Amino acid sequence: MTHWIEEIVEKLAPRAEGKEFFVANGGLSVSGLQHVGRLRGEITIVDTVVRLLRKRGINAHHKLTLYTVDAWKGKDTQLSQFRDPEEAKTYKGWPLYMVPDPYGCHSNWVEHYWADFGNYLDQFSEKVEVVTTKDLYEKDERMKRFVLLSVTELREKVVSTINKYRGEKKLHKDYIPFQPICEKCGRVDATEAIEVDPVNYRVKYVCKNCGHEGWQSLTKGKLNWRVEWVGVWYALNVDFEPYGKDHATPGGSRDSCNELAEKVYGFKPPEGLAYEWVGYRRQGKDLGDMGSSDFIGFSPKQWLEVAEGEVLRLIYLSAPPMRRVVLSLEEVPSYYDEYDKAERVYYGVEEGDPLLAKSYTLSALKPLPEKMPFQLRYINAMILSQVLPSKGEDLNEVIARLRETKQLKQDLTDYDIHRIKTRITLAKKWLQLYAPAQYRITIVETPPVKEISKLLGDGVRELLIELREQLYRLQEWNEEEIKKTMMNIKKTPQQEKQFFKALYLAFFGKEYGPRLAPYLAMLNKDFVIQRLAEVTNSAKGEQDG
Repeated sequence: MTHWIEEIVEKLAPRAEGKEFFVANGGLSVSGLQHVGRLRGEITIVDTVVRLLRKRGINAHHKLTLYTVDAWKGKDTQLSQFRDPEEAKTYKGWPLYMVPDPYGCHSNWVEHYWADFGNYLDQFSEKVEVVTTKDLYEKDERMKRFVLLSVTELREKVVSTINKYRGEKKLHKDYIPFQPICEKCGRVDATEAIEVDPVNYRVKYVCKNCGHEGWQSLTKGKLNWRVEWVGVWYALNVDFEPYGKDHATPGGSRDSCNELAEKVYGFKPPEGLAYEWVGYRRQGKDLGDMGSSDFIGFSPKQWLEVAEGEVLRLIYLSAPPMRRVVLSLEEVPSYYDEYDKAERVYYGVEEGDPLLAKSYTLSALKPLPEKMPFQLRYINAMILSQVLPSKGEDLNEVIARLRETKQLKQDLTDYDIHRIKTRITLAKKWLQLYAPAQYRITIVETPPVKEISKLLGDGVRELLIELREQLYRLQEWNEEEIKKTMMNIKKTPQQEKQFFKALYLAFFGKEYGPRLAPYLAMLNKDFVIQRLAEVTNSAKGEQDG
């Protein structure tokens, strides 16, 4: 069975024939929060395509273009990043790289918001070569040649081609598709080029914001956005570039850029792939698509505090590119369960969708072990970080508890030990930062017998005794068997309510909490049996008294 991304590679391979190298590119505008949604197309898809092409002997490269000369819009969400939003309004229209860092820890806006994304790319992909449009305009000779052609020889063709896609708002026939940075007010969105001096590689312009008129180098500014996109393709020799669904409309921006490349500049545009945006969910509510300038979502840095990069890669590779994915940091344990399931299917331990197993192999950034590694469920790692005396800090204690509870029956490899340690660390951080309140528990040293005794009438005490006896007989001490045992004890609706309240009080000291079975499974069996005996016996004394 062929994976969807393998089908893409199959279509791309012929394009690489006879080429010295194959370039796959992604593009981002650093307009604010660099969220994990941007890891879907520009990083995960491109990286996987590049690695599969390399397996075919193709010299493929992964590039990522940052559009750093785009105008800063000064949206409310952007202004609110500054201590003085009113002062920040003066930066509106400036190129992104010229806007100050609101927090003063980096040299500018771009570097600040890029840090929580760019510094962690190696956790989500192999080598990525990052380029900025600022550097392309200032240093790249192919880009300089493209810019000059766009404002001189090919200008009229560029304008007429763009106008085919602009509806009623046509560009005037003398339009020069370049906006220089105003030397006086710094804006790049308010200038109009009115004359070209190709010999000195500059344009004359008028600024509609401050009224300044002067000359500016073609290295200080940007092309019309459609032309710029084509310019990046030309400068970097791009062969493949995925794009968000907003560019995928028939007759839309991607089609217009393809026509510019082919009919005006005379080169073959890159193959493309449309993908759906990534949504953001908090407390069960879908807050819409993640957005950079709207600051909706969370960064790769935040993801890596509680989860590994391969887990996110699996999510993206398991879903067809035009299927919407919605992410929540509160749901990380369920993402790990899906990852572990994919791993079991891959190693043949569990039956499942072969495409899920294929997604698992594609998500891996390092060679996979020959035998299936030991799996410590993420939720169990979180539980161990609460119920063990060392709170999971003592790895020997963790391993000992896993052996006591019969969850660990095999010898551990170095890989296994490292993974256990990693999951404990991540799950502990997740508990601290994102876990719903009911997950934050402690096992009480002394159960509140008086409170429990009030719940043990109407046969509930006998039900707890039955539970204790049934648990004692269990041959396998695990979540599933414990859950079955609790559910198989016949109870009336009223008894069931009292029964679970008493259990929560017995172990957590409060009448509610997370699902009990996973927690009991991570506790020593003898401790659980003894605690139930203590509660039922002490409570009987309270009732008799």
